[in-house]
Amino acid sequence: MVKPNIVEFKVEGKYALFTDPLTKLGGEKCSYHIPTYEALKGILSSVYWKPTFTWVIDELRVMKRIKTQTRASKPIIYSGQGHSLAIYTYLSDVEYQVRAHFEWNMNRQDMAGDRCENKHHEVAKRMIEKGGRRDIFLGARECQGYVTPCSFGEGRGDYDDYGEISFGMMFHGFDYPDEIGSNEFYARLWQPKMNDGKVHFIRPDKCTIKRLVRPMKANPPKSVGLNEEGLLDELDTKTL
Repeated sequence: MVKPNIVEFKVEGKYALFTDPLTKLGGEKCSYHIPTYEALKGILSSVYWKPTFTWVIDELRVMKRIKTQTRASKPIIYSGQGHSLAIYTYLSDVEYQVRAHFEWNMNRQDMAGDRCENKHHEVAKRMIEKGGRRDIFLGARECQGYVTPCSFGEGRGDYDDYGEISFGMMFHGFDYPDEIGSNEFYARLWQPKMNDGKVHFIRPDKCTIKRLVRPMKANPPKSVGLNEEGLLDELDTKTL
């Protein structure tokens, strides 16, 4: 059954750095060969996001040959002062096709009045056409990405008819308290395989390998409309 709120887009860039979150604190970094579920979810959240729903990544298609390039870097020393020297291994000249859809976040009952599927779907498609609401990054701040609409499966990819490639154990994504309804923060792992250039992502709730990062209580901000921070009074003053 085709999901009515599905979106399809192409994302590309000169460099990408999809790393395990444990390596984000400094030292040498080496990119995964394919984007993680969490990275693609972050890209879509930069395109369009509301607390009313959560993005679910369905499928990825790798369009260009997987290539790496090393670059020298001077990361900050978090345990002290100054910078250290390190070598980062980036993916270079990347291009992907992505298919995804959104689902209501049932743990945010305060947003129930905003559950208008057609509205969010149309806004999401318009934002993809415009390249997103915020800057797009491919795993790291220094890796600028660009989003454009596409039909998933169109065009010729470098891995069409290539067969199966296994990538071993990889980071999948995070389970946030306001998305799972629990006061815990988990990291998910999985073992992806690419068949003829396509990677089918398993759903977050189907990941059987999880690690507790730490206890965390969801504390999302509550919107009170124009009454927030005296904005309504300010508007009334300006209209008088």
